[in-house]
Amino acid sequence: MTAPIVVGVDGTGSGLDAVALAAHLAQATGDPLIVACVYPRDTRSSADGAAAQGPAAKALEAARELVGGLAVQYRTTASSSPARGLAELAEHEDAATVVVGSHRRGVFGRVASGSTAERLLHGSGCPVAVAPCGYRRRDTGALRWVGVAFVDTPDGHEAVRYAADLAARASLPLTLYSVVSVHANWFVPEVVRPEEETIPVEVRKEYQEALDRALAELPEGVQATGELLYGEVVDELSVVGERGVDLLVCGSRGYGPVRRVLLGTVSAALVRQASVPVLVVPRRGE
Repeated sequence: MTAPIVVGVDGTGSGLDAVALAAHLAQATGDPLIVACVYPRDTRSSADGAAAQGPAAKALEAARELVGGLAVQYRTTASSSPARGLAELAEHEDAATVVVGSHRRGVFGRVASGSTAERLLHGSGCPVAVAPCGYRRRDTGALRWVGVAFVDTPDGHEAVRYAADLAARASLPLTLYSVVSVHANWFVPEVVRPEEETIPVEVRKEYQEALDRALAELPEGVQATGELLYGEVVDELSVVGERGVDLLVCGSRGYGPVRRVLLGTVSAALVRQASVPVLVVPRRGE
């Protein structure tokens, strides 16, 4: 039995962006979809609880228009915070992914994590996907290409493993992106050359060999390619949408609780700046 995708709605455009992304993921993978609205836990009276559930029901109703013919479960749940409520629901359902929207004041077309996303991205036990601002209004259609940020570390390999599984189940092509940071002292001022030509041969060889090993270790049937990028890591990865990528997978940093998302410098910056949805994979166990 496949694990469900849990998506949180809150009656805002940000929540609807999350629903649009969750619907695309569910269509691609065949995973069941749970649309949930978390309302404040009633601590005073039943009347207050009923009043809170009214807006929650409206938020779920607005989500129905975005999911098309998908089989969806709609839930309302009370909790002390939206992040806590979604995390508890995801744990109870053994979810494959939790999907949330960006901060509603974010730049259109960019991921800009709001408070709920940020809390989930610092302790969730399952992968967390964040939809860019205005994602629902894009003419994206179905997911067509998956990209993954590859670093030759345990967390980097875990991100590749997850992305490969997702791509295989969705019958989508996968590209592994490895970014070679360009140092100023590699440049030759008198000569204007492409960035990759300014990088020492041994450095390029090391990155390429690690990328080739990662590709060789992928399961049969995964349609995957690898590409070296040159420049600042976040700058290069945040615009992979221009290369045809519809979803970017990245890992958590290499320390912190096992099997928990805990953002490092690069993953945190990608969640804020990427032009495509970003899916962060929890730290792997040893």
